[in-house]
Amino acid sequence: MSDSEGTIGGRYRLLRTIGKGGMGTVWQAHDEVLGRDVAVKEVLPPPDLTGPEREVFSVRTFREARAAGRVAHPGVATVYDVLEERGHPWIIMQLVQSRTLGELIREDGPMPPLEAANVGLQLLEALRAAHAAGVLHRDVKPDNVLLTEDGRAVLTDFGIATTEDEAPVTRTGVLIGTPAFMAPERAAGGSARPASDLWSLGVTLYMAVEGHSPFQRDNPLATLGAVMHAEPEPLARAGVLAPVLYGLLRKDPGERMTLEEAERRLTAIVAGGVPAQTGPVPLAVTAGAAGRPRRRLPLAAIGAGALLVGLVTGGAAWWSSRPADTPRPPPPTPVVVTTSLTPSSSPSSPSETVPQSSPESAYQPPASQSSPPPTREQPRTPDREKRTPSEEPTPTKSKEDKDDKGDKEDKEETPAESPDMVEGSGNGRASDVDKKESEKDD
Repeated sequence: MSDSEGTIGGRYRLLRTIGKGGMGTVWQAHDEVLGRDVAVKEVLPPPDLTGPEREVFSVRTFREARAAGRVAHPGVATVYDVLEERGHPWIIMQLVQSRTLGELIREDGPMPPLEAANVGLQLLEALRAAHAAGVLHRDVKPDNVLLTEDGRAVLTDFGIATTEDEAPVTRTGVLIGTPAFMAPERAAGGSARPASDLWSLGVTLYMAVEGHSPFQRDNPLATLGAVMHAEPEPLARAGVLAPVLYGLLRKDPGERMTLEEAERRLTAIVAGGVPAQTGPVPLAVTAGAAGRPRRRLPLAAIGAGALLVGLVTGGAAWWSSRPADTPRPPPPTPVVVTTSLTPSSSPSSPSETVPQSSPESAYQPPASQSSPPPTREQPRTPDREKRTPSEEPTPTKSKEDKDDKGDKEDKEETPAESPDMVEGSGNGRASDVDKKESEKDD
């Protein structure tokens, strides 16, 4: 049969083909009785069905068409009639002068997010009306969305629509719907539910803004596997529409975004509202700084400044904690000191009684002589620096060394040889010796 030949039901004259799909062919036809153009969908059963299975298929198609006819909404293509001719069902629907969303994507490329949000909002209203009537579409996809010249979006092809209590497969095991837009619960063999249509809407809007389906693979089985297990590819063009898409594409229907929430978000986007920011929030600019651009220091400069402050602070704290009156001792150097023993400078023995010399007769060290630098065994202290030469502690010597030294001095020294000796104060030791010799003579 050519595109312009044939009449269906004795009143619908077929004009041309306007679309094809897995479930049949859509024609533009003219209603000879009412004098208006209509859309006629030829529902073709799978070719491998037997006679009884074909009969069951026709009964099911009639039931689904009646279910779709219960939906009355401007966003839904109205179903006028359903009949059987030439061995398969035909569904008569409202003809909408438009092109499909699928054609627009293939020909013009992806849509802007705001425009896609407007289309999605209208499709949500259509699904709300269908779900309120107890009807599930089960095949929401771009090729079933009609876009009119005045900006309306109309959901069409309710030819496989069913009520909520219907099973997702026919008795022959044929899975109804397009795999790439089918919800995971239906792909796994579960029953259809309103959330399943919302998933299909999410995939449709994803394709509208990104230009491709997130789950389409090389064959239907691989596509169904991706629907059930794979995550959608990252969004690159969705913009403000991204939260809605991710919410509608939740695998678990219980966690999927509800129709009311999606409608609220899309309404805000279409109205020009900005959704809550998920990135860094810019700081408020004061009135004085509003007229000049703010310069931001690089992170490396900030880190270097913090390190410099830490080093300066730590050095100052260490320097202030050092004792102020304890100079750092210079490195020890070998020093050779030559001393001469004189009667006035020799240390006195604790067992001997020596008359206290007067200040005039005390031994004074030369002014040019300086004490040797302190060493680690004898650190310099403030008390040591304040002592006078007469108060210097005398080294402790053994008794034998003292006796030997005293005998040597008695033999070598005389009172007349010491220029600093005071008469009567330094010859006590000699008087004792003379006294002992006189006693022996007696």
